[in-house]
Amino acid sequence: MIDLRKTSTAAIVAACLLASGCSGGKKPKPAGEQTKEPVPHGYVEGAQEAAEQQPRLVMADAATGTVRVLDLTTRAVTPLRRVGPVKGITTDGRFAYLTTGTGAEIVDSGVWMVDHGDHVHYYRAPIRPAGAVSGPGPVRAHADPGITALSFGDGSVRLFDREALEKAHPGPGRALPGITGPVVPYKEHLVVSGGAARDRIEIRDRAGGLVASPGETCPEPRGTALTRRGVVLGCADGALLVGESGGTFSARKIPYGAPVAPAERAAEFRHRPGSTTLTAEAGPAAAWVLDVAKRTWKRIETGPVAAVNTAGEGTPLLALGTDGSLNAYDLATGKRTARTPLLPPIADGPAPVIEVNTSRAYVNDPAGRKVHEIDFNDRLRRARTFSLDFTPAYMVETGR
Repeated sequence: MIDLRKTSTAAIVAACLLASGCSGGKKPKPAGEQTKEPVPHGYVEGAQEAAEQQPRLVMADAATGTVRVLDLTTRAVTPLRRVGPVKGITTDGRFAYLTTGTGAEIVDSGVWMVDHGDHVHYYRAPIRPAGAVSGPGPVRAHADPGITALSFGDGSVRLFDREALEKAHPGPGRALPGITGPVVPYKEHLVVSGGAARDRIEIRDRAGGLVASPGETCPEPRGTALTRRGVVLGCADGALLVGESGGTFSARKIPYGAPVAPAERAAEFRHRPGSTTLTAEAGPAAAWVLDVAKRTWKRIETGPVAAVNTAGEGTPLLALGTDGSLNAYDLATGKRTARTPLLPPIADGPAPVIEVNTSRAYVNDPAGRKVHEIDFNDRLRRARTFSLDFTPAYMVETGR
């Protein structure tokens, strides 16, 4: 039995504070006014937090509009309603946007991550349709925790509230007048290209007001990527890296180093989200590797190529040839290190893609109605193959 006579005065005071709120002579609040329990760090209502990434693949049949979501952890395939002919697909990490004849159908893949810099939270939630938006395709998406910026085929851009998207009520969005290029939410601001000064990048606030215009130019901006070093934009003469430190935005040019024909420019970057190693097709028979940290470009001769990607430093460049073979190239030397037959020769129609995470790559096989999981650290070993009941012409990976 506890001897209360030996209980310290400090313990009694602590008990008093915890039980009755007697500090400083303040009276306890009535029952209806009690302070709510603090929300645990990382809690998201309606979602389950996970210990590791929860990747899913959102896939669509171009002709029929069939949409399926493949959970790579459980192998479960979730069917969603058909959306009509699909002309493209993009993602902001959680939501997939399927370009149709009238705009974009939105799919909430139910998996995402929140990066706090020193740690990351991973979440799972139900898969469901999340509404639709109107506008000419193709549609491109960039997002941060607060807003999503959708760029449309006519160059217009609209901003959508993230909470509204999560409730499956995107609304019409808010237009950014006068913008004809990509817009990337970054550090609670907007990195804007194609504004009033066509070759200059602008930093705007969330209302669209001009905050800064870094001195470096980016002629003919095409292609964007968000990395841990900042926002990368493809330019006619190379790339522009836009970063922020202490509230001040800066821009640094990463030049090609030699003239590059327009058809061989990096027009669309592919990479593992957050990685500072980017890839892009360099015309029909080569690939670019852009090391953002070292600010260098490397051109790797791949032969006729349909898709490229990489998981980043220490992993190979992955190149899918038009003959259907998957190839691995050393990022430093440019030499091919592995090759495996994977798909039949790639004919007309949407080209397959390579999606990557830290240890696996995923290649959609429209002709075979499959998705192949590749261990790129084991000489392109085929780790798993997922057979499907439709043609996965379009595919994106979410949960990151």
